[in-house]
Amino acid sequence: MLFLKVLNESVRQAWSQLTGNKLRTFLSLLGISIGIFCIIGVLSAVDSLEDNVSGSLAKLGDDVVYIDKWPWKDNSNDWWEFFQRPYPDHDDYEALKEKMPSASLVSYWTVPGSKALKYQSNSVEGGFLFVTTYEMDRLFNITIEKGRYWTNAEYTGGADKMLLGHAISNELFGALEPVGKTVKMGGRKYEVIGVLEAAGGDLINPLDFDDAIMVTYNNAARFINLKNRNQYGGTIGVKAKEGVPTQQLQDDIRGILRSNRRLRPREGDNFALNELSMMADALGSFFGVLNMMGWLIGGFSIIVGAISVANIMFVSVKERTSLIGVKKALGARQFVILLEFLTESVILCIIGGLMGLVLVVGITSIINTSFESFAITLSAKNAILGVVLSAVVGILAGAIPAGQAAAMDPVEAMRS
Repeated sequence: MLFLKVLNESVRQAWSQLTGNKLRTFLSLLGISIGIFCIIGVLSAVDSLEDNVSGSLAKLGDDVVYIDKWPWKDNSNDWWEFFQRPYPDHDDYEALKEKMPSASLVSYWTVPGSKALKYQSNSVEGGFLFVTTYEMDRLFNITIEKGRYWTNAEYTGGADKMLLGHAISNELFGALEPVGKTVKMGGRKYEVIGVLEAAGGDLINPLDFDDAIMVTYNNAARFINLKNRNQYGGTIGVKAKEGVPTQQLQDDIRGILRSNRRLRPREGDNFALNELSMMADALGSFFGVLNMMGWLIGGFSIIVGAISVANIMFVSVKERTSLIGVKKALGARQFVILLEFLTESVILCIIGGLMGLVLVVGITSIINTSFESFAITLSAKNAILGVVLSAVVGILAGAIPAGQAAAMDPVEAMRS
């Protein structure tokens, strides 16, 4: 009951401060608002960016090891060593597919370069030729918007059938139905059997096949010397069986590849085993720096705002000195006076924090309307953090003025 009375009095006094000198109060709370806006705005942007990027990278699979010539980690000092390595090739793929006990899928792909497509009088240039083995759709859960994937017989026989990316299909065929049409590529005729789903609006698109011209390895081997690994080497993806840890998968891959490449025991690996976690760790450090910048910028604004609120509270204590003396003379204890002013300070800061959150919502709405491919959302966690942070600032800003009010001598206070 006592707390409710104190709360009611504090709300009334806070409202009096807000309405009594609107400009002074607004300018004082502006620091809190800007501070909360900076911190929560940056946290919301970073969280949204992290979710977007993590969702994009998740398409690569967290249980897949990627075998490449180059490591994903920055090892610029070893550039020459990596440059001299051979690319993974189809022979490596065959060895892994045959001997890997811990893999559920092994797939190989390479991108020999760009190609031009022609359909009747229409032609498209700049599409990249994507040569792949049969397991690609299952490794990356590729979605086909129109048509179908290759059959096993079509892959084995190297049939002249291709899949097209969403963008290159639209550019070549327009409103026409692409599936079943015959196109020319490099003087060869191909039947379009499928069109891939659009890549979407992710900021990082590891599987952006919108401009891809996909053919099977067995088909491409007829007109490209894919055995030349230095020119047409690619990447191998190995997906672990359910329950197999990544470390065991890497150990199995390392043993088979070293044997297939006839490496001596003392020779180092001439290939890189990459995981999604490597990229995620690097991005995590980047996001951490962004968060720290938001806290630093917002922290300075909040300090300025807290000082301003403290000044408001000192003025409030000064204006109500005689009233404080009367309350203490009538038996009000120190903690009641202390609680009253602290609550008033917290309410003022929470109002400033809510102003900052409203500003975050407004700015993010404008950004989301302008950039539809990347949405920034204010999560409940960040909103609560903003309110809690405002309350903490209120306690810190009001602690000294409230303590000063609580320590007043009632007689001296009534005389002032």
